Amino acid sequence: MQNQTLIQFFHWYYNEEQKLWTKVAKEASHLKSLGVTSVWLPPAYKSHNAAYDVGYAVYDLFDLGEFDQKGSLPTKYGSKDEYVQAIEALHKEGIAALADVVFNHKAGGDELEKIAVRRVNPDNRNEFTSDVFEIEAWTKFTFPGRQGKYSEFIWTHECFSGVDWAEDLQETAIYSIQNTYGEGFEEVPSTEFGNYDYLMFNDIDYRNRAVIEELKYWGEWVVETTGIDGFRLDAVKHINPDFIIEWIDHLNDKYSREFFIVAEDWNVEDIEGQLAYIETTGGRTQIFDSLLHHNFFLASKAGGEFDMSAIFEGTLVQVKPELAVTFVDNHDSQPLQALESYVEFWFRPLAYALILLREQGIPCLFFPDLYGGIYDDKNEASEDVHVELVGIAEVETMSKIRTALAYGEQRDYFDHSDCIGWTRSGDEEHENSGLAVLLSTGDDGFKQMELGAHFAGKTFVDALGNREEEITIDENGWAEFYCNAGSVSVWVLKAG
Repeated sequence: MQNQTLIQFFHWYYNEEQKLWTKVAKEASHLKSLGVTSVWLPPAYKSHNAAYDVGYAVYDLFDLGEFDQKGSLPTKYGSKDEYVQAIEALHKEGIAALADVVFNHKAGGDELEKIAVRRVNPDNRNEFTSDVFEIEAWTKFTFPGRQGKYSEFIWTHECFSGVDWAEDLQETAIYSIQNTYGEGFEEVPSTEFGNYDYLMFNDIDYRNRAVIEELKYWGEWVVETTGIDGFRLDAVKHINPDFIIEWIDHLNDKYSREFFIVAEDWNVEDIEGQLAYIETTGGRTQIFDSLLHHNFFLASKAGGEFDMSAIFEGTLVQVKPELAVTFVDNHDSQPLQALESYVEFWFRPLAYALILLREQGIPCLFFPDLYGGIYDDKNEASEDVHVELVGIAEVETMSKIRTALAYGEQRDYFDHSDCIGWTRSGDEEHENSGLAVLLSTGDDGFKQMELGAHFAGKTFVDALGNREEEITIDENGWAEFYCNAGSVSVWVLKAG
């Protein structure tokens, strides 16, 4: 069986001349050659700023770039037909497509409603700071450009638990909507700010059964319309988990299959929250290992001062590897974004070795690490910043090695603070499989490691080309392996 490898095929500032859906179709065969098994695509539906928005400010889930709404017919990434064609191109290469699903909120309402609200303390969302009063808010979604095609459901204030803008007052605040279903927010996994149900825009209220049934219906529609194979669920710690459970179970039951689903439960403090979410949802989803990403970020900033023997300490991939999706960076952590914590370039090859060449976890590549990315934006001080993210050649090489060679028993040598390594013994199913990895955040590294007696007398070379020597495995299956300072070497069987 081939190792699974994901790729996030976009970044926040994707600005290439070629529309993304077209690029996906064009790159499908290349991704296949890298061993990619699933492609995470960005939100495909119309946002409140259709032609420019990344997609997380959701307007109409049923408009995949088909209707003239919010100033454009296509989305930032292309048309509905191009989206479906991109998925078909991936399928021809045996690659699964994952849809990015934002169930937390909606944005860009079509009509104002006069609604009863109470102001909420932003630092403690369980605390009201006003009595009930009325505001005018953009809480009615009629989707006039679609005119009821696919769904006639109209979203009103009864579908939302909170908003952050009062049109008549021209005021930003957190307003708790006093609807039929409750006066406060729902119970959600995150207790930050007392209750972190409210995140942004119009917060969807899952105490309303009509909302739940509409989104279950949408799940069926998007599967049957696009042929999508799985889902990335955005911001799950802000969403009632009972809905997530019901939605997943409905689709799995409806189509008699288990969709691949990975949830974003961003946490860089401790693992308890992620483990609690897994327990609550019965392990129905994979989880992005944001704690491992954070360790990578800290290690890259600390240079040789970070204890690399503890790089996996407190991470999901260490504690619950079967549900961990590992990554180096994503669209939220890239430079100038809200959760900016970009791993330094010198450390990126080391981090990718740690997610691509080990047994535990399913790794997720990041678009700029293959294709680069150049963009401009403002920092927190409103200063203009130019960013250039360069592709990393080692990522392609290691992704191919993962597909062909990273199999068999894993032996770890995490016995030094700045020089660690591991070996994979290979298996019979994958010809010439097996490897040894050594990396150092300090000086040149060397370490005795065991590959297995079946490699006795065999010659190994550094597939990354960082070391020129050839290493011969002794009669007991051991050898001394090497790496350069602040670098990684991946030792594989010499060809021929």
